[in-house]
Amino acid sequence: MNTTWYEKGLEKGLEKGLEKGRRAVLYDLVEEKFGPLSPSVAERLEQVPAERLVELTKAVLRAQSLRELGLEA
Repeated sequence: MNTTWYEKGLEKGLEKGLEKGRRAVLYDLVEEKFGPLSPSVAERLEQVPAERLVELTKAVLRAQSLRELGLEA
């Protein structure tokens, strides 16, 4: 069965929404654990590839620093 342009658009929209939600959760967890984030850390969070969001969110639980997460130089 062929996928219609509507179904493709819907799927892409759902993927974008899921990514946005995962990124928001990651941001909230990092901020909760390490305090207010500098603009440079916030920018690095925005640059995290979508496929790494879940992995990085789990890593926040064990990380002792932003550097461990690769968010701070």
